[in-house]
Amino acid sequence: MAGSPLTVWIVDDDQSVRWVLEKALRHADMETRSFERAEHLLEAIDAGEPDVLITDVRMPGMSGIALLERLRSTNPDLPIIVITAHSDLENAVAAYKGGAFEYLPKPFDIDEAVELVRKAARCDGGGERGGQAPDAIASMIGQAPAMQEVFRSIGRLSGSSMTVLITGESGTGKELVARALHDHSPRAHEPFVALNTSAIASELLESELFGHEKGAFTGADARRIGRFEQADGGSLFLDEIGDMSPALQTRLLRVLAESEFYRVGGQTPIRVDVRVIAATNQNLARAVKEARFREDLYHRLNVIRIDTPPLRQRREDIPALLRHYLAEAGEELGAPPKSLDADAMETLQTFDWPGNVRQLVNAARRLTVTAPGSVITGKDVPGDLGGSDRPAGAKEWTRLLASWAERQLQRDGKPLLDAALPEFEKTLIELALARTNGHRQEAARLLGWGRNTLTRKIKALHLDG
Repeated sequence: MAGSPLTVWIVDDDQSVRWVLEKALRHADMETRSFERAEHLLEAIDAGEPDVLITDVRMPGMSGIALLERLRSTNPDLPIIVITAHSDLENAVAAYKGGAFEYLPKPFDIDEAVELVRKAARCDGGGERGGQAPDAIASMIGQAPAMQEVFRSIGRLSGSSMTVLITGESGTGKELVARALHDHSPRAHEPFVALNTSAIASELLESELFGHEKGAFTGADARRIGRFEQADGGSLFLDEIGDMSPALQTRLLRVLAESEFYRVGGQTPIRVDVRVIAATNQNLARAVKEARFREDLYHRLNVIRIDTPPLRQRREDIPALLRHYLAEAGEELGAPPKSLDADAMETLQTFDWPGNVRQLVNAARRLTVTAPGSVITGKDVPGDLGGSDRPAGAKEWTRLLASWAERQLQRDGKPLLDAALPEFEKTLIELALARTNGHRQEAARLLGWGRNTLTRKIKALHLDG
């Protein structure tokens, strides 16, 4: 293939997507060929396959996932990139299990797509990605880019039993991610055991994890099987791992290193085959520097890391999450699900949700019970959820400001005020001057400044014209 251009085939029923990809790939000196349906590609591929294939998921006739399954047996070394506007966990996992090289949600960055094609061409093909998908898909909702990255991580690990560290604020769904990792792994039909290490007294946690022999301590009237033995062959989820005592950190490190341990009071080593998935809302790297967490254990746990985003960084997902959990709340009560009017939806989408998704779930239950009608209005939203005690008109612009700030931080991490304050002041100055027909003394009064301050700001912001 040296010296010859890469050949890339595109399957998508959207003509505009085909056109954009063709133009970008040809500009990158690649040869392209496009198909509107998967069936047309299958007819052509008998005469020879491309270097890389890009396929949509939802198309008339054969879907992209069905195409993946077909090509997995007939063209196993063909690298396939899956793109879709309908991006969820089920599609992500199905794509990776079908042998996809990568999963790319729409809208995508065209330069990223071109670079992905180059990477795919350098690989050995998709290959086997894991066992059969389980019957149930974990309830995870998200179109936001940060959630799409979580879905891709779960998909990439679907054929693996690697140790994973899940980080994120409380209430962001770390256990849901852990459950999805287990459900889409080769251990899916083995036990999934979850333990919140911070919810158990430190003197009892050792016995909870490793079990104990009869008579090992006062009150040990019978042998107890610990969580590691319960999870043998499957996965053990250890939540809030950062709160574990130094002594238990040492014991956990040995289990991870040697796959064996002793029950409390026991003399015989117990061997287990357990995939450990740990989670924390703490900064473990900082805890290591402060000597609160073992560095060697941190590196053992941090083989693969998945960050669960706070809800304020994925505001676009809030409407779908609210609809989902309002429906669940209605089902729990045996009543039709309630809906939200535009004012209520805006209020809740603007709210910062310090308790994240867990708080949203509880809010959905609460509103289902407290709102008198079938439609939840803005007046039904209580003050502690951003409701009636919030100043009218403050919702939309602060929501937009928060969204801008989140994007700014993700893009370059520069100081927010350095970027925001000049534009903020410029906008208000222009509005004040427009209202007063350019009369600076009156404009300064509207802004709450003195005239000299306004004059200095106008010069600094180059508004003299």
